[in-house]
Amino acid sequence: MLAGIGAVSALHAVVNTALLRRPSADPPPVQHRVRVVVPARDEQATLGGCLATVAAQTGVPQLETVVVDDGSTDGTAAIARSHGVEVRTAEPPAPGWLGKPAACARGAAGAGDVDVLVFLDADVRLAPHAVAAAVALLDEHELDLVSPWPRQLAVTPAERLVQPLQQWLWATTLPLRLAERSPRPSLAAANGQFLVVRREAYERAGGHGAVRGEVLEDIALLRALKRSGGRGVLVEGSTLAATRMYEGWAPLRAGYEKSLWSALGGSPVGSLLAGAALAAVYVVPPLSGTRAGLVGYAAGVLGRAVTASRTGGRVWPDSLTHPVGVVLLDVLLVGSVLGRRRGTLQWRGRTLR
Repeated sequence: MLAGIGAVSALHAVVNTALLRRPSADPPPVQHRVRVVVPARDEQATLGGCLATVAAQTGVPQLETVVVDDGSTDGTAAIARSHGVEVRTAEPPAPGWLGKPAACARGAAGAGDVDVLVFLDADVRLAPHAVAAAVALLDEHELDLVSPWPRQLAVTPAERLVQPLQQWLWATTLPLRLAERSPRPSLAAANGQFLVVRREAYERAGGHGAVRGEVLEDIALLRALKRSGGRGVLVEGSTLAATRMYEGWAPLRAGYEKSLWSALGGSPVGSLLAGAALAAVYVVPPLSGTRAGLVGYAAGVLGRAVTASRTGGRVWPDSLTHPVGVVLLDVLLVGSVLGRRRGTLQWRGRTLR
């Protein structure tokens, strides 16, 4: 039975990634007024490269960029100013607010003359046509939000084991075309590294103020938009953007533990149950030594390989290590749940409560 579940999930990944909306390589010029918002906290090492790719955007004649310096202690603000963009200073988060939603809200403020908002992490590098192509998807499919999933660069063994599981999870569990049409907030996946939203829909949903305390503010924002009558979906973005999210085990562990309790199941208990289910389907069968176990292992590898090939990831030999990656993800999940219960989770020097 467990092997069968794995096989069905792999088939879903095949169909789902085939239906994944893909941007044009040659999008038409954008007539909308666009604001790119880059929240940045101690991003001296990455911000310059990000802003250089924003400045190189083509087909977006009415584009402005706002960097929100979120209490940086390094040269983040100076680097932003050297690129000639507007720099805003974020106040320390008010009670009930987390840092990134507060910084994004600050960057989006006063956007009454803007048609489209683009939220971009400082470690993302855009292709020259990225913004125009993302906006074209908004218009072509009459959407209010698109979340192009950047190509996730993974270098060290820990990164290669864990990072591909992000896109594999939504590819095997979330029916994207149904999620696009459905008003149900539960059918939502998004990536705050690169998020494109119509300004009117954003404000109608309450903006980042509606998700002020959410550690996964990207998914929460899409859910708020759905509740307000909007439509949005995750789209293929590996040809539009790339990022190396975490460099090595220590940053990866801190990054995943801060939010993993919320990402799987939506609560600590629900996440533990989801983690147990992943282990049952993708770890237990290969350990059984049976023919069914071999089928279960092959199904997990197939799902990983298909997802990687459709989202710009490394296919081989990384897909063969899928059960090991799931085990490591569950280890991080337990650490995340324990940290949440103890109130010890931190990110960028701030305690997450």
